[in-house]
Amino acid sequence: MEDYKKEFIEFMVDSGVLKFGEFTLKSGRVSPFFMNAGLYTTGAELRRLGRYYAEAIHTKFGTNFDILFGPAYKGIPLSVATVTAFDELYGKEVRYSSNRKEVKDHGDTGILLGSPMKAGDRVVIIEDVTTSGKSIEEVYPIIRAQGAVEITGLMVSLNRMEKGKGEKGALEEIKESYGISAEAIVTMQEVIEHLYNCPYKG
Repeated sequence: MEDYKKEFIEFMVDSGVLKFGEFTLKSGRVSPFFMNAGLYTTGAELRRLGRYYAEAIHTKFGTNFDILFGPAYKGIPLSVATVTAFDELYGKEVRYSSNRKEVKDHGDTGILLGSPMKAGDRVVIIEDVTTSGKSIEEVYPIIRAQGAVEITGLMVSLNRMEKGKGEKGALEEIKESYGISAEAIVTMQEVIEHLYNCPYKG
């Protein structure tokens, strides 16, 4: 396992973002762990988070994309932190974009926040975690409506490795439904491998 993955797993625990116990998820499922990316709140945490995302995106997608799209609302700080880190680590200027929950009809109008999209743009979507793929259902048509843009893939922080709407995992369903590469910084299997029988700060 790459060093950045090990560091990221410990970072999730340090930040209180990844917890173990018994949790009832929004879907109604009971899970032995819970991940809440909303608990990354400080500048130092967001700086580190952006670097981990940037390293994972660079590993999976290289530098062959133009826009990092973060679905509202949690995806907005994720995309901003990551494009900053991508510039620092790889010297590549990537634009960030996001969707608005409501279309703005004055000033900076439209459905998009951040960079507009133009024909030929290659887009990577960034999310915290995907359980059912619902947010992709919402933003995929928004991105497609911007014209001749290419959705290169999706990057989430943690692959929960749970079933999506059917019998397959959520990321696998996204790959099949949309024909895009769906990746994660780490999988739950990697988290278990790294932490099992190796106590880390309790």
